[in-house]
Amino acid sequence: MENTVRSERSRNAAIQAALTIIARDGPGRLTLDAIARESGLSKGGLMHQFRTKEAVLKALLEHQIKYFEKFAQDYLAEMGPGQPEPYLSAQIATSREATTEPTSVAFAVIGALAEEPDLLSVAREIDAKKIERIKAEATDPELAMLRWVAAKGLALTALFGLCPFSGEDRERLFERLIDSRQWAAFTEAEK
Repeated sequence: MENTVRSERSRNAAIQAALTIIARDGPGRLTLDAIARESGLSKGGLMHQFRTKEAVLKALLEHQIKYFEKFAQDYLAEMGPGQPEPYLSAQIATSREATTEPTSVAFAVIGALAEEPDLLSVAREIDAKKIERIKAEATDPELAMLRWVAAKGLALTALFGLCPFSGEDRERLFERLIDSRQWAAFTEAEK
Protein backbone atom coordinates (compact mmCIF):
# COMPACT_ATOMS: atom_id res chain seq x y z
CA MET A 1 0.00 0.00 0.00
CA GLU A 2 1.26 3.45 -0.89
CA ASN A 3 2.47 5.56 2.06
CA THR A 4 0.07 8.47 1.38
CA VAL A 5 -2.93 6.12 1.29
CA ARG A 6 -1.82 4.42 4.51
CA SER A 7 -1.21 7.80 6.13
CA GLU A 8 -4.68 9.04 5.13
CA ARG A 9 -6.30 5.87 6.47
CA SER A 10 -4.45 6.27 9.77
CA ARG A 11 -5.50 9.90 9.99
CA ASN A 12 -9.14 9.05 9.30
CA ALA A 13 -9.06 6.19 11.81
CA ALA A 14 -7.71 8.56 14.47
CA ILE A 15 -10.39 11.17 13.73
CA GLN A 16 -13.18 8.57 13.86
CA ALA A 17 -11.75 7.19 17.10
CA ALA A 18 -11.66 10.69 18.60
CA LEU A 19 -15.30 11.27 17.63
CA THR A 20 -16.27 7.93 19.15
CA ILE A 21 -14.45 8.69 22.40
CA ILE A 22 -16.01 12.14 22.75
CA ALA A 23 -19.51 10.81 22.00
CA ARG A 24 -19.21 7.77 24.26
CA ASP A 25 -16.99 8.94 27.12
CA GLY A 26 -17.04 12.75 26.93
CA PRO A 27 -14.34 15.21 25.92
CA GLY A 28 -12.47 14.82 29.21
CA ARG A 29 -11.55 11.25 28.26
CA LEU A 30 -9.99 12.21 24.95
CA THR A 31 -6.28 11.46 25.19
CA LEU A 32 -3.70 10.35 22.66
CA ASP A 33 -3.51 6.98 24.42
CA ALA A 34 -7.29 6.56 24.22
CA ILE A 35 -7.28 7.49 20.52
CA ALA A 36 -4.49 4.98 19.82
CA ARG A 37 -6.41 2.21 21.63
CA GLU A 38 -9.75 3.04 19.97
CA SER A 39 -8.30 3.36 16.47
CA GLY A 40 -6.00 0.34 16.70
CA LEU A 41 -3.02 2.53 15.81
CA SER A 42 0.24 2.34 17.69
CA LYS A 43 1.01 5.39 19.78
CA GLY A 44 3.95 6.10 17.45
CA GLY A 45 1.68 5.82 14.41
CA LEU A 46 -0.78 8.21 15.99
CA MET A 47 1.99 10.63 16.96
CA HIS A 48 3.17 10.57 13.34
CA GLN A 49 -0.25 11.96 12.36
CA PHE A 50 -0.91 14.18 15.37
CA ARG A 51 1.85 15.42 17.65
CA THR A 52 -0.58 16.84 20.24
CA LYS A 53 -4.14 16.55 21.44
CA GLU A 54 -4.71 20.09 20.14
CA ALA A 55 -3.75 18.88 16.65
CA VAL A 56 -6.36 16.11 16.96
CA LEU A 57 -9.02 18.61 18.04
CA LYS A 58 -8.16 20.92 15.16
CA ALA A 59 -8.38 18.04 12.69
CA LEU A 60 -11.66 16.94 14.28
CA LEU A 61 -13.19 20.38 13.79
CA GLU A 62 -11.91 20.59 10.22
CA HIS A 63 -13.35 17.13 9.50
CA GLN A 64 -16.78 18.07 10.83
CA ILE A 65 -16.78 21.45 9.04
CA LYS A 66 -15.99 19.69 5.74
CA TYR A 67 -18.73 17.12 6.36
CA PHE A 68 -21.40 19.78 6.92
CA GLU A 69 -20.14 21.96 4.05
CA LYS A 70 -20.50 18.97 1.72
CA PHE A 71 -23.96 18.25 3.13
CA ALA A 72 -25.02 21.86 2.40
CA GLN A 73 -23.57 21.70 -1.14
CA ASP A 74 -25.40 18.44 -1.84
CA TYR A 75 -28.63 19.91 -0.45
CA LEU A 76 -28.29 22.94 -2.72
CA ALA A 77 -27.62 20.70 -5.71
CA GLU A 78 -30.80 18.72 -5.01
CA MET A 79 -32.96 21.84 -4.72
CA GLY A 80 -34.77 22.79 -7.85
CA PRO A 81 -34.09 26.13 -9.45
CA GLY A 82 -36.20 29.07 -8.41
CA GLN A 83 -36.38 28.19 -4.72
CA PRO A 84 -36.40 31.31 -2.55
CA GLU A 85 -33.44 31.74 -0.20
CA PRO A 86 -31.71 28.48 -1.14
CA TYR A 87 -28.56 29.09 0.92
CA LEU A 88 -30.57 29.78 4.07
CA SER A 89 -32.63 26.64 3.51
CA ALA A 90 -29.44 24.61 3.07
CA GLN A 91 -27.99 25.99 6.31
CA ILE A 92 -31.17 25.20 8.23
CA ALA A 93 -31.18 21.68 6.75
CA THR A 94 -27.55 21.36 7.86
CA SER A 95 -28.53 22.24 11.44
CA ARG A 96 -31.22 19.57 11.24
CA GLU A 97 -28.66 17.07 9.92
CA ALA A 98 -26.45 17.80 12.92
CA THR A 99 -29.19 16.40 15.18
CA THR A 100 -29.23 13.11 13.27
CA GLU A 101 -25.48 12.52 13.32
CA PRO A 102 -24.37 10.64 16.44
CA THR A 103 -20.83 11.97 16.05
CA SER A 104 -21.78 15.47 15.02
CA VAL A 105 -19.97 18.73 15.29
CA ALA A 106 -21.44 19.45 18.73
CA PHE A 107 -19.24 16.78 20.29
CA ALA A 108 -16.22 18.18 18.50
CA VAL A 109 -17.13 21.65 19.70
CA ILE A 110 -17.44 20.42 23.29
CA GLY A 111 -14.03 18.78 23.06
CA ALA A 112 -12.47 21.83 21.46
CA LEU A 113 -14.00 24.24 23.96
CA ALA A 114 -12.81 22.17 26.87
CA GLU A 115 -9.25 22.06 25.60
CA GLU A 116 -8.64 24.95 23.25
CA PRO A 117 -11.30 27.67 22.97
CA ASP A 118 -9.14 29.52 20.40
CA LEU A 119 -9.79 26.71 17.90
CA LEU A 120 -13.36 27.91 17.55
CA SER A 121 -12.23 31.08 15.80
CA VAL A 122 -12.36 29.13 12.53
CA ALA A 123 -16.00 28.16 13.15
CA ARG A 124 -16.88 31.77 14.06
CA GLU A 125 -15.28 33.02 10.84
CA ILE A 126 -17.23 30.47 8.79
CA ASP A 127 -20.48 31.46 10.51
CA ALA A 128 -19.78 35.15 9.80
CA LYS A 129 -19.42 34.33 6.09
CA LYS A 130 -22.64 32.28 6.19
CA ILE A 131 -24.51 35.18 7.76
CA GLU A 132 -23.29 37.56 5.06
CA ARG A 133 -24.39 35.17 2.33
CA ILE A 134 -27.78 34.61 4.00
CA LYS A 135 -28.34 38.35 4.32
CA ALA A 136 -27.32 38.96 0.70
CA GLU A 137 -29.93 36.55 -0.72
CA ALA A 138 -32.75 37.40 1.70
CA THR A 139 -35.71 39.63 1.02
CA ASP A 140 -35.81 40.29 4.78
CA PRO A 141 -32.28 39.81 6.17
CA GLU A 142 -33.34 40.07 9.82
CA LEU A 143 -36.04 37.43 9.44
CA ALA A 144 -33.54 35.20 7.62
CA MET A 145 -31.04 35.56 10.48
CA LEU A 146 -33.77 34.77 13.02
CA ARG A 147 -34.65 31.59 11.11
CA TRP A 148 -30.97 30.58 10.92
CA VAL A 149 -30.32 31.16 14.62
CA ALA A 150 -33.58 29.37 15.55
CA ALA A 151 -32.39 26.32 13.60
CA LYS A 152 -29.01 26.45 15.32
CA GLY A 153 -30.76 26.72 18.69
CA LEU A 154 -32.98 23.72 17.91
CA ALA A 155 -29.92 21.72 16.89
CA LEU A 156 -27.81 22.66 19.89
CA THR A 157 -30.54 22.07 22.45
CA ALA A 158 -31.23 18.68 20.88
CA LEU A 159 -27.56 17.73 20.84
CA PHE A 160 -27.08 18.77 24.46
CA GLY A 161 -30.19 16.89 25.54
CA LEU A 162 -31.98 20.11 26.51
CA CYS A 163 -34.65 20.29 23.80
CA PRO A 164 -38.18 20.24 25.23
CA PHE A 165 -39.64 19.01 21.92
CA SER A 166 -40.14 15.47 20.71
CA GLY A 167 -38.19 14.41 17.64
CA GLU A 168 -41.39 14.67 15.60
CA ASP A 169 -42.12 18.21 16.85
CA ARG A 170 -38.54 19.28 16.23
CA GLU A 171 -38.69 17.90 12.69
CA ARG A 172 -41.88 19.90 12.00
CA LEU A 173 -40.19 23.04 13.30
CA PHE A 174 -37.15 22.47 11.10
CA GLU A 175 -39.42 21.96 8.07
CA ARG A 176 -41.19 25.21 8.85
CA LEU A 177 -37.90 27.07 9.22
CA ILE A 178 -36.59 25.66 5.93
CA ASP A 179 -39.65 26.55 3.82
CA SER A 180 -39.10 30.18 2.78
CA ARG A 181 -42.56 30.38 1.23
CA GLN A 182 -44.13 30.09 4.69
CA TRP A 183 -42.25 33.21 5.74
CA ALA A 184 -43.15 35.34 2.72
CA ALA A 185 -46.28 36.70 4.45
CA PHE A 186 -44.12 38.25 7.17
CA THR A 187 -41.97 39.99 4.60
CA GLU A 188 -45.02 41.16 2.62
CA ALA A 189 -46.70 42.52 5.79
CA GLU A 190 -43.72 44.79 6.46
CA LYS A 191 -43.84 46.41 2.99
